[in-house]
Amino acid sequence: MDGIIVVNKPKGMTSHDVVNVLRHKLKQKKIGHTGTLDPEASGVLLILAGKACKALQFLKDTDKTYQTSIEFGYITDSDDIFGNKIEVKEINYDFDFEKVLQSFIGPQKQKVPMASAKKINGKKLMEYQREGISNIDVYNEIEIYSISVLSKENYSFEVHCSSGTYIRSICRDFGYKTNNLCCMKELVRTKVGRFTLDMAQNLDEIEIDTVKLYPLSYLLDHIERIDYEPVLDIYNGKHVRIQTNANQVCIYDKEKPIAIYQRDHFDVFKSIRGLW
Repeated sequence: MDGIIVVNKPKGMTSHDVVNVLRHKLKQKKIGHTGTLDPEASGVLLILAGKACKALQFLKDTDKTYQTSIEFGYITDSDDIFGNKIEVKEINYDFDFEKVLQSFIGPQKQKVPMASAKKINGKKLMEYQREGISNIDVYNEIEIYSISVLSKENYSFEVHCSSGTYIRSICRDFGYKTNNLCCMKELVRTKVGRFTLDMAQNLDEIEIDTVKLYPLSYLLDHIERIDYEPVLDIYNGKHVRIQTNANQVCIYDKEKPIAIYQRDHFDVFKSIRGLW
């Protein structure tokens, strides 16, 4: 079984839990996800199965879209409502919800929540937090492409952002921008690259005979396609000559991607990843 599975991850499960369930259901040893989704969040989780796992490093579809809402009046040690309250404050309603949201648009450095899997010196931030260390400031270079109001009454919004963005941090920082204490109330990931929620299958519906597999070519169509002959040279990992302006190409055999090649010198390309 080779390809991409789009799962609608349910609340209450880690991304690793989903992989384990699918490994058992599909009897698939080589399987993994392309990026974690918080246990209490739901929505699009991309799973790579079989030969598709070899293409993870070439994944380009990393931008994401989320729907979320803000809880006012307190902050927690996880920056969402599922953590422990650490400070409470009276709510200040004197702000323009839409205007403040728009102020988040653009490239920026975003402070990573301590309750995260971000690693520093080989250890996750959440592990430092469990040891009582909570004053480590770590920032990601991220970009918010767009952000829009879903409901002013519920303080909910939709955000399209780069990989590495923490929606919990946006909710937390919204509080700081409005003289409030805030955290994230709920989270649904509706899109990862081109893969949308309406393409996803519910985990309990996925079985060997019902799973929907998207081909590996979906992940690699941003790389120039080359149909090379003799194709046996590719399977043998030989250096080959290719006339192209691209520095990286994807070699196909009978409509299936079989290798990623990279320019070595002049028109000579070398294999950097076999996909068969």
